[in-house]
Amino acid sequence: MTKFNYPLAKPYLDKKDIDGVIDVLNSGILGMGPKSKLFEEKMCKYTGAKYASTVSSGTAGLHLALKALNIREGEEVITTPFSFIASSNAILFEKAIPVFVDVDPIDFNIDVSKIEKAITKKTRAILVVHIFGRPAKIDEIQKIAKKYNLKVIEDACESLGTYYKNRHVGTLGDFGVIAFYPNKQITTGEGGIVITNNRDRKNLIDSLKNQGRGINMQWLKHSRLGYNYRMDDMSASLGSTQMDKFEWMNFEKARIAGYYNKYLEGTQNITTPPLSCKDGKYSWFVYVIQVPKNIRNNLIVELSERGIHSKPYLPSIHLQPFMKKKFGYKKGDFPICEKISAKTLALPFYIGLKEKDIVEITNTLKSLL
Repeated sequence: MTKFNYPLAKPYLDKKDIDGVIDVLNSGILGMGPKSKLFEEKMCKYTGAKYASTVSSGTAGLHLALKALNIREGEEVITTPFSFIASSNAILFEKAIPVFVDVDPIDFNIDVSKIEKAITKKTRAILVVHIFGRPAKIDEIQKIAKKYNLKVIEDACESLGTYYKNRHVGTLGDFGVIAFYPNKQITTGEGGIVITNNRDRKNLIDSLKNQGRGINMQWLKHSRLGYNYRMDDMSASLGSTQMDKFEWMNFEKARIAGYYNKYLEGTQNITTPPLSCKDGKYSWFVYVIQVPKNIRNNLIVELSERGIHSKPYLPSIHLQPFMKKKFGYKKGDFPICEKISAKTLALPFYIGLKEKDIVEITNTLKSLL
């Protein structure tokens, strides 16, 4: 494995995080303990959601949301091809069909103007992805959903701390899902959380993630088919202590993004990401630039040889091998998504990077260009 001077990402952990996990280990209550409830309460307070349910991953949360909305085999869910594969996989878990709509070339989110053309008699829901911590136009999506009686799931897995018109993303649909993999805004190792403003839906998620147990969670009594999608208490403790410093962490990520833009702005063959949007507030998950597609892959190799990790972010879902085989997708089906996918390049982005580090990374990048 290549050892990078500058890895693509790494989590920020302090003594409080570590001590909290050790306290859980010493307590002997490693699962289904009090830390999940504490983490849920902090998440509700921060996002403004009425209810939250911790889960084992963001993918698990998306699957549970679709299951809770009774999305069935052969039904269609409109979503975006520019996302991590989990947003589509979750739909396929229920044998439903992901129906892709091309994306906006500016914010990389689903192009709202193209959604209605994709709606058929089989359409049941819209799964909105707030990509890279950038808010999708969720109010316009909600209007379409209401017009056609569709459910809305917000994939906010990359968007803790993202707001759209003064409301936290994930709180505007039927369900929102946030994820905490180590490269996310906060981490629980693996893990995620489902947020909702409906008590019955919260209870259903709690049951589904816990082997289908009833509302009273009586041991070995199961009301429905369920899964083991629970979050353990070590992870929940880590999430809780991470939330205590999240505003500072979010600020630090924004500061680092600002340094990148400062030293890359105006560089030929590089398009830097916007630092803000008029309708909301970004939360920084990754720092992604755009470079000419004919040099992108060579840049990745050259940067790697100089100890700088970078990656294409993200490949188009519809051109993944199994998606092409299953649905017959081909190049040209979603041209804007494909154009973005061919040009995007994620650079090292994590708390701990100093201005001098950004200078070194950007100078190396510019010299290679």
